[in-house]
Amino acid sequence: MSVFDGRVVLITGAGSGIGRQMAVTLAAEGAAVAALDLKPDGLAGLAAELAGRRLATALGDVTNRDSLYPAVRDLEGRLGPTDVLIGNAGVGAETGADPYNAEGIEAQVRVNLIGVANSIGAVLPGMLQRGRGHIVGISSLASYRGLPNMAGYCASKAGCSALLEALRVELQPRGVAVTIICPGWIRTPLTDNIDVPHPFLMEPQYAVRRILDAVRRRQPFLAFPGPSLRRVRLLRWLPVEASDWLVRRMMAAFARKETGAG
Repeated sequence: MSVFDGRVVLITGAGSGIGRQMAVTLAAEGAAVAALDLKPDGLAGLAAELAGRRLATALGDVTNRDSLYPAVRDLEGRLGPTDVLIGNAGVGAETGADPYNAEGIEAQVRVNLIGVANSIGAVLPGMLQRGRGHIVGISSLASYRGLPNMAGYCASKAGCSALLEALRVELQPRGVAVTIICPGWIRTPLTDNIDVPHPFLMEPQYAVRRILDAVRRRQPFLAFPGPSLRRVRLLRWLPVEASDWLVRRMMAAFARKETGAG
């Protein structure tokens, strides 16, 4: 029997990408899936695919607590209290220095950081009252250091990881586990919007299998795949001048590859 059998798993951003794949996989393992998304079409398709499973869907905006909290209460009213939150809703777009797009950076921070914080706020009081629960946040290897043309995405994911790290220390003694997931690039609608080097682009099914294995074990942290992880770790721990130089070399090599130059 799966550890998810009979448990209520709330997934934000469940209508597409890895959120949808997690919903399908968890439903097959017997979980009661509370699926939340901003767009109705994805939720309608998910409901059709999971007909006969324990599934409840709701529209909600993770950046707006006045929208999110009632949606979560509605889902819990139909399925029961949330056992596992997977804060997955995320956006990504290129944001560089010229032209500098402060609005675009803010939009990513609002979803990828504030959205996760709001999602936690919707379920954490109940988890603490019951003395059990599991919070899972989907961060990114992009949280390891800032990359050219990805200022907003990197900043938002770095903030997400820091938020979850702080909560993990406080919540573990109170029965609530926190898992931080830092995947590399996954083939989803989000990556269609970002023109960056991703030689180790993963398929959603593989990524979700790795993520849910970590959640099953209540693992505090998972970063993958290995080759991409080793690169970002190197960039993080090198002296600043060397790290910046290497990033420039990597981006230049990618640009030559994209244009077909030698």
